[in-house]
Amino acid sequence: MKTFALAGNPNCGKTTLFNALTGSTAHVGNWPGVTVDKKEGVYKGGKEHVAIVDLPGIYSLSPYTPEEVISRNYILDEKPYGIINIVDATNLERNLYLTTQLLEMDVPVIIALNMMDEVEKVGDKVDAKALEEALGVPVVAISALKSSGIKQLMERAAAMPGTRKGATVLDSALKSEIAVARAYYEADGVSSPLFHAIKLLESDEIELERKGAKAALEKAAKGADMEAVIADERYKYISSNLATAKVKANREALTKSDKIDRVLTHRIWAIPIFVVVLFAIFHLTFSEDLFYIGAIANAAGTPLPTVEELGLSGGAAQTLAVFYDGAVFSPGVILFNALDAATGSLLDVIVGAMENGGAAAWATGLVGDGILSGIFAVLGFLPQILLLFLFFSILEDSGYMARIAFVLDRIFRRFGLSGRAFMPMIMGFGCSLPATVNTRTLADDKERTATIRVIPFFSCGAKLPILTAIAGGIVTAFGVGNADVITFGMYVLGVCTAIIAVLLMRNTTLKGETPPFIMELPAYHLPGSKNLMLHLWDKTKHFIKKAFTIIFASTVIIWLLSSITWDWKFIDGEKVGRFGEVLTMEDSILASVGKLIQPLFTPLGFGSQLGSWGWVFAVAAITGLIAKENVIATFATLAACIVAGFEGTDEGIEEAVIMIQNTGITIPALIAFIAFNMTTIPCFAACATAKAELPKGKFKWTVLFWVATSYTVSSIIYTVGSWWWTLFIWLAVAAVVTTLIILRNLGKFDICAIFRRKRK
Repeated sequence: MKTFALAGNPNCGKTTLFNALTGSTAHVGNWPGVTVDKKEGVYKGGKEHVAIVDLPGIYSLSPYTPEEVISRNYILDEKPYGIINIVDATNLERNLYLTTQLLEMDVPVIIALNMMDEVEKVGDKVDAKALEEALGVPVVAISALKSSGIKQLMERAAAMPGTRKGATVLDSALKSEIAVARAYYEADGVSSPLFHAIKLLESDEIELERKGAKAALEKAAKGADMEAVIADERYKYISSNLATAKVKANREALTKSDKIDRVLTHRIWAIPIFVVVLFAIFHLTFSEDLFYIGAIANAAGTPLPTVEELGLSGGAAQTLAVFYDGAVFSPGVILFNALDAATGSLLDVIVGAMENGGAAAWATGLVGDGILSGIFAVLGFLPQILLLFLFFSILEDSGYMARIAFVLDRIFRRFGLSGRAFMPMIMGFGCSLPATVNTRTLADDKERTATIRVIPFFSCGAKLPILTAIAGGIVTAFGVGNADVITFGMYVLGVCTAIIAVLLMRNTTLKGETPPFIMELPAYHLPGSKNLMLHLWDKTKHFIKKAFTIIFASTVIIWLLSSITWDWKFIDGEKVGRFGEVLTMEDSILASVGKLIQPLFTPLGFGSQLGSWGWVFAVAAITGLIAKENVIATFATLAACIVAGFEGTDEGIEEAVIMIQNTGITIPALIAFIAFNMTTIPCFAACATAKAELPKGKFKWTVLFWVATSYTVSSIIYTVGSWWWTLFIWLAVAAVVTTLIILRNLGKFDICAIFRRKRK
């Protein structure tokens, strides 16, 4: 089977083309040696099946970022049959810079001139034939978003010969220098000698590691700094010989994207608009009072009737309760309620059948309380997670997220980060794994380390059940606030924590220059429905797989440990212990372990100060280190043990209420519990990815950073929420830390020097 690698700049439409080519055949693995996503799939639309490998988005093949190294090594070492170079036709000159480097390899290349629909929409024209003649390789005009031209692209790709000699646009200016460097590689029989020769002239770090490379460079370049010369020559050639293939329409009026940008990237209004957009997303996903219609009616003195007040019963009441109960629910809550009703009925049927069939109490408890309650409690949040992910995908695919990165650059730069760091951070709202992988686009190691450390603070979909359940539990148990406002507030807390943490790191342990920020701003366009559905399908598969593996195993273990004593007696509320007492979950293995670690969380509000069942919060926090979904799965399992006959729900809210009522936990402690789970060590999978992406020796300090941050943030929330005057103590501590940092940066304070003097 022939293999083609997709190569192109970020935001050129590469992922859209990959999805259009591979569809449901796509799968994700890891690149050899690193825990980094590698997308592969099969194109089945031609005469023969073709393997497609999606390389990371890059601007060049110089080893400035890990992504560039991965793309370069794959092409040179794995030797695919050909390269499909995706070029954004709306930004031809910038994209062709990478093309000129790809053409220097001894690999067949075909150019996919993408976004031609956008070019035609504004009246511009690109002569694909003229470009093909100038480059000497096939060029096909396509629109990956609309799936036009793709079949012709793959037909011409499959028809390409399997071999090709590299060619360069630098021959006329640097012919003699290239010839000398090329001879060095040809003498060693290295493949793609032209590519390696030019990289050597650029003083490429990888090339300079070869034996004799430095002498060859000195002989070819004669001491001159060739990197800037080569870059300048590439752009000169592109501007003079390739950019002329694009003819712009005579127009003075602003394009539609320009008009939108005058509002969305406004110097003053851009950030407030983004905050409003985020709040609208959370409101449509979590609110139980859509557009606050119910609150407005209550304020006007004409409250809307509840389902009970309407006098409905049976199926009619259950159906209406999915959409309305004294207020109209948001789309996210409606989907949530619908799945809750379906899985709740399924749980009743299965448990009822086991009880009627005479199944043993332990078997019914294992299936009902240990397995189904935990899994259903997590799966119940799948609709809201997918809806949230859909909204963020729309923002990203439409081109809006690229603008936000541009706008935030001037703010992030003050904290020591470029706007490029915002992209992986915002991806953290979906999942920390791809977000961490995306930090490969950051060239500076210190900036990459700081970004990786704060990505978990941007709450991923796995933390959503914790936020929603605890927020709903607060509203239900204490009758205060709105669940969507609390949830949004916790997301804002995570972002603020990330900014403060970055500010501290970039002024102390990770201090360094902020790298320049260069990013293409694609034209605004409506996201393709097929591409969005593929994104959602991938997310669904990942979530369900985790639910039926990690979470399944965790809920069974939690149920087992909460149902047996150290002397292996099963607890069902009826068996009598050694001294005639009735055994309860307080006698279980899990309870004794929970009580042992419970004091550690006392400064956070859910430690020793809680009632007899207070250890459940400590246990839930620890199980959440495996997978964040385990927190609510743990609540669901333990709630069934605490309250006899409780069958669990998909919401997690009733489970949270049971925990609140049986432990005496306060609102500040509950908020601190959310904050701890949001900012502490992420799940094991995210930790493994972070370890692979961080520079050597940084992971252990990163784990310590996560623990210290979560403990500090949660302690501040609990103490200030419980005793308002402690705010002044924390502010005093912050003032002292800030002063020490300023003095250290001015060279007037060095704690290490003080300790060295003391040892002497």
